[in-house]
Amino acid sequence: MQEVSRSGAADELRLDALIADLWWRVRLINTDILEEEARAGVFDVHQPTYPLLALNLRARRDNLVATIGMLEQRARSTSEAA
Repeated sequence: MQEVSRSGAADELRLDALIADLWWRVRLINTDILEEEARAGVFDVHQPTYPLLALNLRARRDNLVATIGMLEQRARSTSEAA
């Protein structure tokens, strides 16, 4: 078994902190989406009157979730290599 260097452990902690922060931001965006939908009174994305801001927030959230998935995969591969 290989010994994990201190910098490797610190990098792993930073990556975990980044992932946690990004999940927190996803939750904030989800709240913003719900507020915008409630303000407009339109909750169906397929409706032509669905708020543009909510659509943009959804796209941003989806991009963050994809990024988190890649970071989590990297964290798993890093911990398995150690």
